[in-house]
Amino acid sequence: MFFTAQKISCFREPTPFEQFLWSPLRYSTRRLYRLLSAYRLPPKPAEPPIRIICISDTHNGTPPIPGGDLIIHAGDLSNSGTLSEIQAQIDWLAALPHLHKIAIAGNHDTYLDPSSRPTLAPADRTGELNWKDVIYLQSDSAVLHFPSHNNRTLKIYGAPHVPLCGGSNFAFQYPRHMDSWTDTIPPDVDVLVTHSPPRCYRDQPRGVPSGVGCAGLLRALWRVKPRLHVFGHVHAGRGREVLGWERGQAAFERACRRRNGGLWELLSFPAWVDLVSVVLSEILGIVGDRLGRGRRMRSMLVNAAMLYDRSGCPENGVHVILI
Repeated sequence: MFFTAQKISCFREPTPFEQFLWSPLRYSTRRLYRLLSAYRLPPKPAEPPIRIICISDTHNGTPPIPGGDLIIHAGDLSNSGTLSEIQAQIDWLAALPHLHKIAIAGNHDTYLDPSSRPTLAPADRTGELNWKDVIYLQSDSAVLHFPSHNNRTLKIYGAPHVPLCGGSNFAFQYPRHMDSWTDTIPPDVDVLVTHSPPRCYRDQPRGVPSGVGCAGLLRALWRVKPRLHVFGHVHAGRGREVLGWERGQAAFERACRRRNGGLWELLSFPAWVDLVSVVLSEILGIVGDRLGRGRRMRSMLVNAAMLYDRSGCPENGVHVILI
């Protein structure tokens, strides 16, 4: 989860009015891209499909989990980051009936990072976690086998790191200007699991015009193009979208990176070019989808962050992805 000393809410998106005032063409481009990309078809699953359950940012919660072949937790298992909180989440995951279980840490999981662990109370700094049948990934990979799915395998890479977003008690932080992703993700990965979102995608909390996702992670995505990328951290960005690695996507990302221009942005020719490019590219992509072209090159991005009401009940559903 994302916190700073500024008046930022990681739970709610900026209002449309706020976004329009910051940058009217950037806002319009983002809205049109999200609207049109909702009609893009996801990567075509194999038969029989592997059913993947995606969650993140449970913060000690134990929401109802549907059945599946693989469950992925994209970090922030705990709230205070103590060993006992993390172990309770592991015990909950281990009790689920899924064939495979993958987990990474998030910035709230203080105990898991030796550099943030000293900020815990002395009684919470020692002890060992029992991961049971949960596979914990910390900048490494696992190859999972699915015998009942024609002996298929999936290569999963998981990493917990997030751009700097809090104090020394937050785990796995790196300076925002640092590229922590170049040459770290294997090129043959099928499923990427990170706590941080990439720049431009499902990464915008209220009060931050351009989002808080990592630009280095976005560049790594263009290189690797995994079939599925699961993340969390920014609760306001929860949801999913399909990336086709096309010209319109590049134009959308340029628009997202553009600085606030206010109403003067309406006079920007490059901003208008990007908006038109997004619309044309996505419409052509929608038509191509219906004609059965290029779906194997797609990636599904899922911000799986959970959101709870005041009584502790989940307000949003768990994401189920078929590969």
